[in-house]
Amino acid sequence: MSTATPVRTDARALITEGLFGRLVDRIVKDEQITELLAERIVTDALAFLAACGANQGSTLAPSEQVDIGWHTFLMYTEEYADFCSRVAGRFIHHSPADLPGVSYEPKATTRLRSMAAMRALGYEPFPGLWGSTAECSQCHDGCSNSNYAGK
Repeated sequence: MSTATPVRTDARALITEGLFGRLVDRIVKDEQITELLAERIVTDALAFLAACGANQGSTLAPSEQVDIGWHTFLMYTEEYADFCSRVAGRFIHHSPADLPGVSYEPKATTRLRSMAAMRALGYEPFPGLWGSTAECSQCHDGCSNSNYAGK
C-alpha cells in the first residue's frame, strides 16, 4: 500500500505573476476583501477554468466566490483569451444560468462535480470558497457541453 502524498498543483502557475497580482488587486478593491482571500479566489478560479478545459462535455460551475475570480479575469480579455487557448485549447464562455427552457441540476451536484474535476488535475479547492454556486455560472459553450441546442 502506497502512503505517498499526492502531488498538488499550484494553479497560480497558469498565469504570470504580474497578471495574478493585477487580478488580486482588482478583487481586493472591488470586493473590499483581504488580499489573502482574493488570492484564494483567483487561485481557485484558475483551477476551476483548467478543470473546465479538461472536461469539455461535463457541466461544471464555480461557487459564488470563485465566480468573482472568473468575472474579474474576463475583464482582461486578451489575457483571458490567451489563457483559454493555452489551457483549454478553446475559449471558455461564461453564460448565465437563466436561459429559458433549460433544466438545471441541483447546484450542490454541479459544485461537487466541479471540485472533483479540479482535484483530478491535482488542484485542491479551498473549502471556504465552495459553500454555494453562483446563479450565473452554468456554461453552455466552453466549460460544459449541455443539451442546450440554442448556441
